[in-house]
Amino acid sequence: MAAVNRVVPNLVVSDLREAVAEHQAALGLTVLMDHGWIVTLGDEDGHQLSLMTRDATGPANPAVSVFVDDVDDALRKVQEQGLEVVHPRTDEPWGVTRFFYRDSSGNVINVGMHTIAG
Repeated sequence: MAAVNRVVPNLVVSDLREAVAEHQAALGLTVLMDHGWIVTLGDEDGHQLSLMTRDATGPANPAVSVFVDDVDDALRKVQEQGLEVVHPRTDEPWGVTRFFYRDSSGNVINVGMHTIAG
């Protein structure tokens, strides 16, 4: 079974730069990653928060990102549960292999694994 390495909540925001500035000032987090449509803030203890406008390749904005050590095993488990795969397993250009599924409450979950160091 795929092990969960990290869970990051994703907040959808209308103004990314404003949201980044607000959360940096309020929480003291620093920018760990900035792709222009998503910014992940964090601290030295590994706490993270992502802010996004619209997912670059997925059909929906995920509520949370769950990073695992084996994305293929995670996908198999999701399919065995009969959950809807909203975004197929995709090797993204920014070095993540991921897929989205929808849970029974309608939440979209981004499950991914870093595939390129950097």
